Amino acid sequence: MRGVSLSFAGQELVPTPDGALLWPARRALLVADLHFEKASWYAARGQFLPPYDSEATLAALTALAERTGARELWCLGDSFHDSAGAQRLPGTARAMLTELQRRLDWTWVVGNHDAALGTGIGGRIVAEAEVDGLLLRHEALPGETRPELSGHFHPKLRVRIRGRSIARRCFIQTPTKLILPAFGALTGGLDAADPAIRAAVGRPASALVATDDRLLRFPLAA
Repeated sequence: MRGVSLSFAGQELVPTPDGALLWPARRALLVADLHFEKASWYAARGQFLPPYDSEATLAALTALAERTGARELWCLGDSFHDSAGAQRLPGTARAMLTELQRRLDWTWVVGNHDAALGTGIGGRIVAEAEVDGLLLRHEALPGETRPELSGHFHPKLRVRIRGRSIARRCFIQTPTKLILPAFGALTGGLDAADPAIRAAVGRPASALVATDDRLLRFPLAA
């Protein structure tokens, strides 16, 4: 798979244009904020959305796993839009998930949306993990000095080019923190310079936008 790597806490990591993070040394993929069954959660409350978000996200994960040859997958929280979302997965999506878990060593890190995620969905369920010197958790912990990978904020970079406003999912990096964008098909985004993100990561911080052959870095103003 093509891509431009970055060095983080002594590890080589490759951000992908679709918002995942490849860890070549482990043949691992990391993704955040899949929000499976978000559409069905809204439908139960009277707001009807196309009910295909879980299948679309799983199809994107399947394609990414095939392109990268990954053997591990780490989901950094809010994989389901709510803790009951796993029970609402339609048969097609459940079959896709089962097939992916047959091929990948799968770990769910729970988030604030799916904190009560139950068993029966395959893989391991953990609150957080420490892997080869990197902390894997859902939400960046202010004051944490150890190297940390997380999600939660759905960061997007918004810029104006030739009078047009353009938004792209982005990663947020500091010397000790790396926040992944949302990977889910039905997820919004928070401006990379939002005070909530800055409070979580401190400074200096940069927004990173990955393309197939470039990694664009945009320093975030203090």
